[in-house]
Amino acid sequence: MRQVVLHTAGDVRVEDRPDPKIIDPTDAIIRLTATCICGSDLWPYRGIEPADHQVMGHEYVGIVEEIGDQVKNVKVGDFVVGSFVISDNTCEICQAGFQSKCVHAEFVAQTIGTQSEKARIPHADGTLVATPGQPDPELVPSLLAASDVLGTGWYAAVAAEAGPGKTVAVVGDGAVGLMAILAAKQLGAERIIAMSRHPQRQELARFYGATDIVEERGDEGVARIKELTGGLGAHSVVEAVGTQESFMQAVGATRGGGHLGYVGVNYDVTIPGIELFFAGIHTLGGPAPVRRFLPDLIRRIWDREIDPGKVFDLTLPLEQAAEGYKAMDERRATKVLLTL
Repeated sequence: MRQVVLHTAGDVRVEDRPDPKIIDPTDAIIRLTATCICGSDLWPYRGIEPADHQVMGHEYVGIVEEIGDQVKNVKVGDFVVGSFVISDNTCEICQAGFQSKCVHAEFVAQTIGTQSEKARIPHADGTLVATPGQPDPELVPSLLAASDVLGTGWYAAVAAEAGPGKTVAVVGDGAVGLMAILAAKQLGAERIIAMSRHPQRQELARFYGATDIVEERGDEGVARIKELTGGLGAHSVVEAVGTQESFMQAVGATRGGGHLGYVGVNYDVTIPGIELFFAGIHTLGGPAPVRRFLPDLIRRIWDREIDPGKVFDLTLPLEQAAEGYKAMDERRATKVLLTL
């Protein structure tokens, strides 16, 4: 099969690799229909995470080709959407709704790599969700989004307790931030403030439900949020970037007693304890338990209630993955879909 491999920072190649095989009886082999490049893939691409012949990719949809003897929930021929974290969906932590912290949790990006033609998915019953049938081609991008960015944005909005009567501020206008806006709208938020300086992303933010756009950043961004909220700050804030400035901006923009949902993968972010102490806010975040939300998100997509697939603004064949990474690194693309 063909698979994307990051040899070292900036060096993306598509190579011939052995086809995956069933190893454990709970495995499934899927042939991917589509995959994509995530903002978090840019960390090793930029050299912030180490990379030495690293298989890449963790977002995937496709058709089940083979299953192990113990797989019961999916069958050969099913079209499936999978989470970016492997989970059994039966342990106590999974049952509490935090499948990304499953006792068998395994990050697809680290060991499997789904920027490829095929993939072996461990704990298939707990990780994969079958769609009601074979999807129309126009639904595939939206179903792919559910594998990570939609599920992550949805979790961020839930963690921030977005809902009726709430003002939600979203820090970050990448794919996850845009999906958090979509989620906040679906959850009934009254007002959604998108923090963005990018005209095309602002347009998409409004499409997904943003009522206000704030271009200021840092302390100025916090001041602007407070100005828009009667000096109080937002009830619900989503942090979807992962930098020092964005995280502290999110903390500052959250009103006392409000909720901050943080899902931006962060490196070298230091939160002064005294600032967090006196902020007096609720915080919840980390790797999103996408599996918790997949059945509902698939239904909403299937019924055409939401259209998260619009977040993909560049489509390339798998063989041109290197160009996709370059486009996202240079911010010429919000999110790149790779066809197979």
